[in-house]
Amino acid sequence: MPELITISLTWWLISLSGVLMPGPVAAVAISEGARRGFVAGPLITVGHAAAEIAMLVVLGVGLTQVLKQPAVVGLIGVLGGVVLAWMGWGITSAAWRNAIEPPRGNASAGPARLALIRAGLLTTVGNPYWLLWWLTVGASYFVLFSRFGWPALIVLFYVGHTTLDLAWNCFLALVVGAGRGRIAPGVYRGVLGVCGVFVMAMSVYFLVSGVGFLRGIR
Repeated sequence: MPELITISLTWWLISLSGVLMPGPVAAVAISEGARRGFVAGPLITVGHAAAEIAMLVVLGVGLTQVLKQPAVVGLIGVLGGVVLAWMGWGITSAAWRNAIEPPRGNASAGPARLALIRAGLLTTVGNPYWLLWWLTVGASYFVLFSRFGWPALIVLFYVGHTTLDLAWNCFLALVVGAGRGRIAPGVYRGVLGVCGVFVMAMSVYFLVSGVGFLRGIR
């Protein structure tokens, strides 16, 4: 039991360091939090968590070697870069043209919920470094937790990690969403514009990295 506690604490600290690093999921949580309020945080996390459930399955059936192939990682990087470029351009261009207004309707309506979940999923699976992190650091801890059975894997490994994601995304959405009804239009557009530019910058980073992985297989 002391060993399991030690493993869990180190896993949560490492997970927290990854969660706090700026990335596309955080940028979308901020931009959508400004548009839709607090509800953006948990819904984006649902999409993110769905990708990590799939990763848990991959680790469980032993497909890590397949996904570690440079060709696979490179392809994910290129496709993820394209998706992020599309998302970032949409946010930035709309902010520039003043074509975005804070939604007045129900932000938790069906189409809005699906859009936020999809955003969380796409910004996660399109990140090649998310894949590499899980196939190296995540896989190592998966092996450690597997010695204690599936309850430890599910509760301490997966749920513990996802709880940190949820807390951070909700915090980001709450901070920007709290002033959603009072935020000045110029500031509102500025927040969205900065997030959009950041997402596009990440898309370039992923594209360059993906091409680098693909070149490495020659």
